[in-house]
Amino acid sequence: MTAVAPKPTLLWFRKDLRLADNAALAAALARGGPVLPVFVLDEAGEGGWPLGGASRWWLHHSLASLGADLRTRGVGLILARGDSEAELERLVAATGAGAVYWNRRYEPAVRERDAQIKARLTAAGIEARSFNSSLLFEPHTIRNKQDRPFQVFTPFWRHCGALGWPEPVASEQVQIWPNGAAGVPVGLGVELADLALLPAIPWDAGFGAVWAPGEAGAAARLQRFLQAEAVHRYDEERNRPDLDGTSGLSPHLHWGEIGPRQIVAAVRALGREAGTDPASNGARVFLSEVGWREFAYHLLFHFPHTPERPLREDFERFPWAADPDGEKLRSWSRGRTGYPIVDAGLRQLWATGWMHNRVRMIAASFLVKHLRLPWTGGAAWFWDTLVDADLAANTLGWQWTAGCGADAAPYFRIFAPVTQGERFDAAGDYVRRWVPELAALPDKYIHAPWTAPEEVLIAARVELGVTYPRPVVDHAEARAEALAAFEALRGQVTERDA
Repeated sequence: MTAVAPKPTLLWFRKDLRLADNAALAAALARGGPVLPVFVLDEAGEGGWPLGGASRWWLHHSLASLGADLRTRGVGLILARGDSEAELERLVAATGAGAVYWNRRYEPAVRERDAQIKARLTAAGIEARSFNSSLLFEPHTIRNKQDRPFQVFTPFWRHCGALGWPEPVASEQVQIWPNGAAGVPVGLGVELADLALLPAIPWDAGFGAVWAPGEAGAAARLQRFLQAEAVHRYDEERNRPDLDGTSGLSPHLHWGEIGPRQIVAAVRALGREAGTDPASNGARVFLSEVGWREFAYHLLFHFPHTPERPLREDFERFPWAADPDGEKLRSWSRGRTGYPIVDAGLRQLWATGWMHNRVRMIAASFLVKHLRLPWTGGAAWFWDTLVDADLAANTLGWQWTAGCGADAAPYFRIFAPVTQGERFDAAGDYVRRWVPELAALPDKYIHAPWTAPEEVLIAARVELGVTYPRPVVDHAEARAEALAAFEALRGQVTERDA
């Protein structure tokens, strides 16, 4: 008696745009029968966080890369636009699929949508299964000794480490696509251009010189980072924006072009070669950065209100400064604050869709403590302009800087932008690259041009207030006002709790 082949499986890609270490893909192939890859652009389903401009650019090129990878295996990528549930039901009906598989996401609105989709498909007799391919440890599996979510990173990461490192999902099967030669049935999807992900005005001109979206680009970037042994210097060089001391993997991780299991396995392989795990202190610190990403998702999962509201409820009443015409926020977002290290970071962000992490902290601190503007405004700007705009990481980073989140820097820790610039960009190379109007200034004045004698400014062709802005605030005064605001908040809390 001839066995009946399983009905097709729809493989629903989201932020897992890779073929290796893809649990949903491996399960779909193991199920047997045709596997039809699908991507649905559903911006309404993202809740209040539709894709920002830089993310749309990355997604376009990542989908192009994934589509090309699939075509080499005789399979097309079905692209659709609209409500995820409606589109999946349409595709199930059109293909006769018996199953829909996908990898889980953890953003609040997406979790709610996915649960509804799974329930609807199951009720219709369609097998609906989800898997983990984006995290080492899923948030609901990690609890502290009191059976509560962690709110401090160090014990969280120690607990995770005690569980053992999960290995990547075997990827040998990705070369075998049942009925792959059949491709995608005609008329099921739209063309990539129809998703309208690229900007109409070419503000993205500099992105292509910096980034290579896609699984191959992610693998190449990881190998370059490891082979150059930058990973072993990571603990010393990660805070230097003038050096190429970081991995640059954050957008690839965000879009799932590489997974954390793959990164951990690659770094641990270096340790095995060296006879120690990890192979160096730099490698250990680098792995802890993967841990911070895990921690960010842990917090987002357990405290889903935090993208809009502080985790520490007392900060709901923080006395933020007024900015009625938005001029302060504009000067910051355009890199026109008069503080070179801050401006360099914001200009790097606009030009490349990315900002060095040390400078992110400096720039964020400047917004919430020097300008005393709400962290949510900065988070929204990062969301629109970062190619690695990740709801969990963005929320954690901004609440950490503002002092209102879990394991946060205390509010009274205020980064001094001049001191930070002198410490981490001592020769001014980073500032000169991104703030070229200051390039001719001597190192002594590059981070504080307003302190330079008039003859030095003239020789460097710098006219403060004309070619480069004067500082929008005085550091000492802004620091004092920020501390006073914090003391006022503490007084409110004490009075309320009395």
